Amino acid sequence: MQTWIQILVSSVSLFFVLLLLIRLLGKRNIARMTPFRFVSYIVTAVIAALLSLNLIANLAFGFIALGVWVLFPLALDYLSLKSKWVHDIVNGKETVLIKHGKIMEENLLQTRLTGEELLRELRSKNAFNLADVEFAVMEDTGDINVFLKSDKTPVSAHDLGKKVAPLAEPQTVILDGNIIKEPLASLGFNTEWLGIQLETIGVSLDNVFIGQVDSSGDLYLDLFDDAVQLPQPKVKEMLYANFEKIQADLTTFALETKNEAAKQMYSAHAATLQQLLEKLKPYLLR
Repeated sequence: MQTWIQILVSSVSLFFVLLLLIRLLGKRNIARMTPFRFVSYIVTAVIAALLSLNLIANLAFGFIALGVWVLFPLALDYLSLKSKWVHDIVNGKETVLIKHGKIMEENLLQTRLTGEELLRELRSKNAFNLADVEFAVMEDTGDINVFLKSDKTPVSAHDLGKKVAPLAEPQTVILDGNIIKEPLASLGFNTEWLGIQLETIGVSLDNVFIGQVDSSGDLYLDLFDDAVQLPQPKVKEMLYANFEKIQADLTTFALETKNEAAKQMYSAHAATLQQLLEKLKPYLLR
């Protein structure tokens, strides 16, 4: 067999073998990969490349080395799940860089991080003023997480004592002009509902690049034709406006009627609806 054919066959075979092995090693973000994990990926790739080029004379030895660099990290990952001691040895421990607003110079020296590098990392976390930082820690991946002082953190709805509606992730129901039925059904809708929404907006399905439905039932569309202007979905606002109109009508009926019993009935219902509006306001108005 000619050499190029051998290399082609071995490369194609190892491609699928390596694909399977990487899937076994698990999903990892390269930017947040621990040094040991990064080295194991590199060594695995190098061994596979040497095997595909027939640079390792004995294939058995090559596959033994490949198996070691795949199985050992898997075994260490399993042991790390069971033992924090093993986890700390393999992946390392987090290092506190700033505590109570004070830089820990000893820990900074331990991580071999200069003051300029620390400030750069803080700026990447939108902490431009060192005086605003209460706590900063370097994770075992090398990433630095920052906790701002309490008077510098963004104000949340909880801080203001406001109730807000819980939000779920939006579901993509249209992609490249094709309806995706599974996420549509998970929201309790069907293709007929989607067709009515598109017809109401005045958009054809084949002109929709991406369509998403949020937990409120609002449909957001991005079209292939960017020149077409679409109205913003306002299902919640319209529902709240309808409730307000009903409450106003009940109040008007109570003022106009001469029947005392009807006046009391309208007034009671208007008051009940007003209380309901106060409860629904945080959920229907954003």
